[in-house]
Amino acid sequence: MPFATLNGIKLHYQLDGDASLPVLVFSNSLGTSLAMWEPQMAELSQHFRVLRYDTRGHGQSEVTPGPYTIAQLGADVIALLDHLQIAQAHFCGLSMGGSTFMWLAVHHPDRVSKLILCNTGAKIGTPEAWNSRIETVQREGLSAIASAVVSRWLTPEYAAQHPQQVQALTTMLLATPAEGYAGACAAVRDNDLRAAIAGITAPTLVIAGSGDVPTPPADGQFMRDTIPGALYVEFDAAHISNQQQPKAFTQAVLQFLSS
Repeated sequence: MPFATLNGIKLHYQLDGDASLPVLVFSNSLGTSLAMWEPQMAELSQHFRVLRYDTRGHGQSEVTPGPYTIAQLGADVIALLDHLQIAQAHFCGLSMGGSTFMWLAVHHPDRVSKLILCNTGAKIGTPEAWNSRIETVQREGLSAIASAVVSRWLTPEYAAQHPQQVQALTTMLLATPAEGYAGACAAVRDNDLRAAIAGITAPTLVIAGSGDVPTPPADGQFMRDTIPGALYVEFDAAHISNQQQPKAFTQAVLQFLSS
């Protein structure tokens, strides 16, 4: 289990694939760990050196006092790349991970070869909704919101047919430290890159889910229309599209990065 101490925290990461291959960095969504990308690993690690990490306050990475900012989470990634001596990479982030990598593409364009933004938005949700969630988690813990949150990760029909996957995702969410989750909620709450993303120069693919409630297709279409030359694909999926449509998701990533 590799850890790197950087920016005053201990960050947990995993590096798979041959060292001679181009690097692809994955960033997890709010309330998950690097394990959320497991459905993609067998295929993509044959073509890329895949770097996954647990966002600050998530998985096995250290929890620091919140609130966090997207700039702070982005700086963690830059520090990890420097630690591993990775000058440039492809980046694929989902939801909060997408927000982090959008920031990266705006502020550190020299580090980004290609960019994949999944089930995310240049601005996600409302301050009122985020504040309510933060207060509930701080008061009652993640168990108070687990069912409601996971119900948005997969479409109802798919979830009913895949109870073991629902349970695995719920377990992942409940393993997230409440303080880290609340801190990251604040980062997403305060993030607004709607004006800034017009300056992204990296080739970009936007992935959306037709049944995604937290970041609906309209959010993805806005990014497609605002980021110069961005491509767009939409799957029959809810918020965690790489889990609901693993084959189609992996194929879209592979096709975009290989083109």
